Amino acid sequence: MEQGYYYTFGSILAIQIFFELGLSNIITQFVAHETANLTWNNKVSFSGSKESSSRLSSLLRFTIRWFGVIAFLLFFGLLIAGYCFFNKYGENDIIVEWQIPWLILSITTSLSLMLSPILAFLEGLGRVKEVAKIRLIQQIVQLSFVLIFFLLGFKLFSSPLAAILSFGIVPLWILLGNKKKLLIFIWNKIDVYKVNYKLEIFPFQWKIALSWISGYFIFQLFNPVLFATEGPIVAGQMGMTLAILNAILMFTLSWVTTKVPVFSGLIAKKQYKELDSLFNKTLIQSAVLNAVVLSSFFILIYFLRYFDIKIGNKNLGDRFLPFTSMMFMIIPVFLNHIIASWATYLRCHKKEPMLLQSVAMGILCCVSTILLGNNFGVFGMTLGYMILTIIGFVWTYFIFKNKKQEWHNEE
Repeated sequence: MEQGYYYTFGSILAIQIFFELGLSNIITQFVAHETANLTWNNKVSFSGSKESSSRLSSLLRFTIRWFGVIAFLLFFGLLIAGYCFFNKYGENDIIVEWQIPWLILSITTSLSLMLSPILAFLEGLGRVKEVAKIRLIQQIVQLSFVLIFFLLGFKLFSSPLAAILSFGIVPLWILLGNKKKLLIFIWNKIDVYKVNYKLEIFPFQWKIALSWISGYFIFQLFNPVLFATEGPIVAGQMGMTLAILNAILMFTLSWVTTKVPVFSGLIAKKQYKELDSLFNKTLIQSAVLNAVVLSSFFILIYFLRYFDIKIGNKNLGDRFLPFTSMMFMIIPVFLNHIIASWATYLRCHKKEPMLLQSVAMGILCCVSTILLGNNFGVFGMTLGYMILTIIGFVWTYFIFKNKKQEWHNEE
């Protein structure tokens, strides 16, 4: 039962998308475009275009102030949304203590949002491997302590306590390393040249924001709907399955996302042949890896159920969705890997051609999830999601093909 609460927590915490509005992704791209005009002297300083240096400084100042405000608003948004949802749909589960864990998670999620622009900024500066490494360490620490606390009987307190411990890793990494000196160096580079949010960022951001918000209704609505209609046990199975599948997607997609500063730099220099060569190679490698890992996951669940492997007198395989519904979720993950790669390539041009597709798919998936989930349960919900993802895949392919040709020919 608590597994359902655990994963539904995650789905509701994802409403931070409505506050962050895709700005972290935009920061990385803007920083990468400006960095293309600079030359690094060492790890904490650079030289080159005075205009680009000043624009970087203004961007850093703006994003830190912006995220400080929205993190404050996010805390109250999470607190209200969580208490309203669980008070209504979890009122019969009086034995589950979710109030304090939810408060702690709301705090740590809001604090983490305050750090996200700094990490995005460092990625744009070319520190992709370092940021990826610290994020990986953070995830390993959080997962390890979640498991430890679960085994020690902390129940729903396991995730909040692990979140507190993992959160502290990033600020320590920034303060104790050379990142602090680098950020101070950039902060002091301010001059008359500044990034104009209204004219430069907002026209791009509102499109990205709508696309990201649509993504919430595509990827995060499963657990709350199942929690409300079929209870925490089924929601827990969906949550466990999605957790593994999303981890696979993020892991394999990192082959593409870590190249964003490189893609953006090549676009800024109009080196399109090198861009396409690198992108195609990266996409093929990451897609093959994605297919292999997804297949391995499906085989693993088959063996867990075939040999009836148990932990704590509970069949471990039963914590996941039935095979058919699971396959209906696995196929979209592979297709979404390619969709996300194409979208990343296009967005590195500081344009958002995916707006209409994202909004349309978000609305269709929202309607499909609610209607099919209510009438046909998890089977209908997952089948509808797979069909819509296939449609979205074909649609995205034509956007990718046409926009790439249009943008590169006009320049």
